Amino acid sequence: MIVDCAAYEHGKRRALACTLDEAFDAQGDDDTFVWIGLLEPTEEELATVATTFGLHPLAVEDALHAHQRPKLERYGDHSLLVFKTARYVDRDEVIALGEVLLFVGDNFVISVRHGDAGNMGEIRKRLEARPERLALGPGVVVYELADRVADEFIDALVSMEADIDEIQAEVFAGPKASHAGRIFGLKREVLEFRQAAVPLVDPIDQLVRSLPPGFVAELQPYFRDVHDHVVRASQRLTAIDELLSSALDANVAQVSMRQNEDMRKISAWAAIVSVPTAIAGVYGMNFEHMPELGWKLGYPMVIILIASICGWLYRNFKRRDWL
Repeated sequence: MIVDCAAYEHGKRRALACTLDEAFDAQGDDDTFVWIGLLEPTEEELATVATTFGLHPLAVEDALHAHQRPKLERYGDHSLLVFKTARYVDRDEVIALGEVLLFVGDNFVISVRHGDAGNMGEIRKRLEARPERLALGPGVVVYELADRVADEFIDALVSMEADIDEIQAEVFAGPKASHAGRIFGLKREVLEFRQAAVPLVDPIDQLVRSLPPGFVAELQPYFRDVHDHVVRASQRLTAIDELLSSALDANVAQVSMRQNEDMRKISAWAAIVSVPTAIAGVYGMNFEHMPELGWKLGYPMVIILIASICGWLYRNFKRRDWL
């Protein structure tokens, strides 16, 4: 559905009745552009907008079905930009992804939002408070969204890195328990995060090198700054993934060592128990001609022998850290 519709003349808002024909007519002046905001539109709603503004069918199909990778597609007099937003939910240790698509022409920008993230209403309010920024045209909307997405990437990374520091502390300082499930979960979230951040490097780089219709040259330095932020976020995600892999390897090694220690203890106690078992087995055979059977001190001597051998074994196993 259409959540907001306005024309901006010299950066100042001119309210519209949110009819598409009125919005189309309002963009006739070179100093005026139209901004239409859509939230999860139906096929019919998007088709009507596409017909009014002459949007390319392939771009409309992408906007309708969403689940696109970040990209910049140029279709003659207008372009389609796809952004994936990322927000880290600390309680569940998951990345919540959203998607915003922008159709940008000389005198219009149409935003299509899917999901909770990337609230275009907040961006609109911030820009409307600075008419001199809106006077730069539709391209400034793209910059503000790109800048917000990059900032959200950094915020999500900070929260994620805090959880990773906690995992590392538990792996290397805490009891030798298995943390593989939690580590695998975070690695999965890092993979999803990378699908949002890494592909965004290329479309922002395209904007730095060559601006499509609807963008003024004054915006290039700003897009260069966003490009730096997105590249940094992508590099930090690679480092985080490597840290998680190292933590997983260390945790697996610790669990294996603990299992080896348990096996040593079991083997040591089995060796100790085998001594009285073997001696008792010898004297439990009930042979008639066994010299020790008639010896008065035979029983206490056997007990002393068993205790001595078991004690010697225990002392040696203890010295070798098997017990």
